[in-house]
Formats: sequence, C-alpha cells, structure tokens
Amino acid sequence: MVEALLLAGCEVDHNISRKHGGTTEFSNLALSCARCNRAKGTDVGSVRPGSGEFIRLYNPRRDRWDEHFRIDGARIIGLTPIGQATVGLLQFNQDERLLERMFLQQSAT
Repeated sequence: MVEALLLAGCEVDHNISRKHGGTTEFSNLALSCARCNRAKGTDVGSVRPGSGEFIRLYNPRRDRWDEHFRIDGARIIGLTPIGQATVGLLQFNQDERLLERMFLQQSAT
C-alpha cells in the first residue's frame, strides 16, 4: 500500500520485539501501518478463540501472504490459524479500516 494514502502512515516494526530478544536488523524489521504496529505492540502471537491455543503472528519475512490471507471485497480473511490470529489481533476488519481499504480499491481502478 502507498504510505501517502494511509490515514495513519507507516512505521518500522520489529517482527519479534526487542523485549522478546528481537534484533534491529533487516531480517527482523518490516514496514507496518501505524495502526497495525500499535495494535501488535510487543506481541508475538495471540490465543486462538475457542481453543485457547497460542498461535504466532504472521511474519512478513518468513511467511507468504497468500498462504495465510485472502481479500473478500474490503475484508481480509485469515485462512490459517496464523492468519486468523493476525487478523484478530491487528483488527484488520474494523469499520474504519474497511472504509480505508474500499477507498484504496476504488482509487486503483
């Protein structure tokens, strides 16, 4: 996504936070929208609803996006436990974010 079109801009995120031993090296960094970065905080995973199982979050340096997510209109759907945990924790489908995504999709056409 083009940073200039995002309502909150982008930030550099540590995939594994320094609090959990992550380093400030390229292999552990990713560009993240400010909302996602703040929602993630220092988390490295989330508890899966219903099962109580701990699931790690999607890591853009290790994982392929299309294996864990798909787009349905403006919604991002988690296809795997990793995708579902990430969608939930980062609040990908809040109303405000859906509106932003719809605007970006319309701008692209």
